Amino acid sequence: MGFKRLDPEDLVLSNEAVTTAAWSNNAPTLTSFFTSSTQAGAASSTSEFYFDIYQTASGDTSAAVQFGIAYCDSVGSGSTFYNVLVTGSSPTRTNYGQYRTLVLGDENAEFTFGNETTEYFYVLNIERARYKETLLEGTMTLNLSGSGGNISLTDDSGLGGAVTFTDAGRRFNLVSGSAGSVYTSVDANGWTANSGSYGFFLPDVGLILLNGEALDGPTAGGGIALGTTRGFDTANYNQKLVYNSLNLAGTGGFTLNSKETLSSDFVFVRARNQEFNYSENPSFISGSTGEVLFNSFIDNPQTYITTVGLYNDNNELLAVAKLSRPLLKDFTKELLVRVKLDF
Repeated sequence: MGFKRLDPEDLVLSNEAVTTAAWSNNAPTLTSFFTSSTQAGAASSTSEFYFDIYQTASGDTSAAVQFGIAYCDSVGSGSTFYNVLVTGSSPTRTNYGQYRTLVLGDENAEFTFGNETTEYFYVLNIERARYKETLLEGTMTLNLSGSGGNISLTDDSGLGGAVTFTDAGRRFNLVSGSAGSVYTSVDANGWTANSGSYGFFLPDVGLILLNGEALDGPTAGGGIALGTTRGFDTANYNQKLVYNSLNLAGTGGFTLNSKETLSSDFVFVRARNQEFNYSENPSFISGSTGEVLFNSFIDNPQTYITTVGLYNDNNELLAVAKLSRPLLKDFTKELLVRVKLDF
């Protein structure tokens, strides 16, 4: 075994963006959506807050949460009050406040989609494990269906406009289109009549906000007549409307990709012709006398390099690189091993 100190030019740092399908089993599109039978009922303590959506029946061994659907209402409509003496304090109002703080960073702010302020909206909260570092803009296609028709939504990152930043990172508008391609023949701005934009796409926190008023509107105005019910002190479970809308969309489904940046350290380990030609292996040296066993090993030694170890200044082994096969080394050969460390 021999040691050699690395020079600064032997170290190279690289960043590489890796994109993958967001859903389980590397599926690019979900076409079937399932809820948990234990959560979708009124007995569940979370059912008024959100529904978890699975890619298969929740009882299957391969079932995993893909995203959650929540309904948010600024006045607390659509769910029962925590306390009948505290009017408006309900799960839907709590949801509204949580996302207002996360996205707007101001507990007194209101959500404005496009040119219209709305009291209620829906949230598709992508499971953290599904999108890794961030969602990949320009690849989303969300197909929804209602009694008033169908709609396909995507983000407007492909339009090349200035990116809007919020407390939750980058924000794009939702527009009519698919995979980042905008249906300009339908509506150039992606806004519905008298209801503003369809919502927001927030890739850095895995959120898709859907403007409830826009989806509730008639087909002629760009909506799908989703049918949101805003009962006072009533559990309407409006999130189920979006769940049903996704299933009604059929084969169109929900397409989404994720992106992460992998940082890699490349370490170039060089064995020059004069280096690493001798060994302390017993096949080289006599254990009793310390002499070289064969004269040919003095002037023409041969070794086989199989492993590269990376040590710190305290002589502690930090990483090991195994070569795919032993490489012959002598005075006539030089060796360059590139070690890649991903983190």
